[in-house]
Amino acid sequence: MKNTSKKQPPYAGFEQGPTRPPSEAASLLIRITRNCPWNRCIFCQIHRDNTFSLRPVDHVLMDIDTIHRHVGLIRKVIGGPGKITRDHILALTAWTEPDELKVLNAALHWARDGMRTIFLQDANSLIIKPRDLISILTHLRKRFPWVERITSYASSHTLARIDDRDLNQIAAAGLNRIHIGMESGSNKVLAMVNKGVDREVHVQAGLKVKRAGMELSVYVMPGLGGKALSHSHAAETADMLNRINPDFIRLSTLAMPTHPWNLKQLGRENFVRQNDREIALELLFLLEDLKGITSTVHSNHMLNLFEDMEGTFPQDQEKMIAIAQEFLGMPVDEQVLYQVGRRIGFFTGLRDLQDPIKRARAEKTCSYHGIGPDNVDAAISKMMKNFFKLETAATAIPTLIPAL
Repeated sequence: MKNTSKKQPPYAGFEQGPTRPPSEAASLLIRITRNCPWNRCIFCQIHRDNTFSLRPVDHVLMDIDTIHRHVGLIRKVIGGPGKITRDHILALTAWTEPDELKVLNAALHWARDGMRTIFLQDANSLIIKPRDLISILTHLRKRFPWVERITSYASSHTLARIDDRDLNQIAAAGLNRIHIGMESGSNKVLAMVNKGVDREVHVQAGLKVKRAGMELSVYVMPGLGGKALSHSHAAETADMLNRINPDFIRLSTLAMPTHPWNLKQLGRENFVRQNDREIALELLFLLEDLKGITSTVHSNHMLNLFEDMEGTFPQDQEKMIAIAQEFLGMPVDEQVLYQVGRRIGFFTGLRDLQDPIKRARAEKTCSYHGIGPDNVDAAISKMMKNFFKLETAATAIPTLIPAL
């Protein structure tokens, strides 16, 4: 009889993947899977040229033990709470084998930020068998009992297929929060971008996470419907969120992809990108239609027009609505100045227009590049083409070791 069992590949060392949510910048990254099992969304190119695979559980446990050993060494050298100095880093580097400097760097990064949270990579960690995930979570809690939160990305399609009892056990083992990239509640938009699920699956998945007692963080993508489906995108996404009442709603505005495959798919859909004014209007409609929820909105993504459009429903709803209304009511020249200042990182919110130094820098940029009302949309589009590179760089673990 032919042996169809697959031989486990040898352990190749500690791994960390390319992505994490912005809110997990201070987290220890533990890689359970590589890349994305779906990888067909036409707005996303992060994993486009990479193949999905599961890491053997034994390899993940070895990663946890390795990082635990380095955390112990760091604690021994530092001797208690306090700032990690260059002398600390040099001493730790001298005691670390060259092939483990990457692990030490990850441990230093985590220690520097307080060692409070852990994020499970890559794009959909809950696709592994529940018993395997429980083993990993149990080992993490054993090695790092002080950790306050363990989180993961998951797809709605995967969550909808997990038995409630298994999800309850995963929560009991220590998974506190799940991030879902829902992007839209419009079935037309979801189909257009090849998301692989419809609104009802999103709702089912979100409610399952909440029933299991985990925090739910969902991502919504302003601009994803383009000019043609903007109204549907806003109205039906608000309806979906009202039904779920997630703990967190995170805004992540569409950036046009640059990968040939993604561009080809968007071309087939005759997709026309919205400008900033149209996206601000879409946000206004979305915020006005959110009712009966207690979610907290976060907008701290480099792609968003208003980084300060944050607050908790219902008490902060009017404050967030007022931001969109203020922008839409400004003179066109002021809108242009804010758009440019925001897109090059000078501004985080409309209040920065009143800062004379920041304003002068934005005015100088507009003057130097000849940006005005007639060409601002083209200029902003060109700026945002670089955002995929910036986003990938922003999720990379910073190098703290001089010799690394």
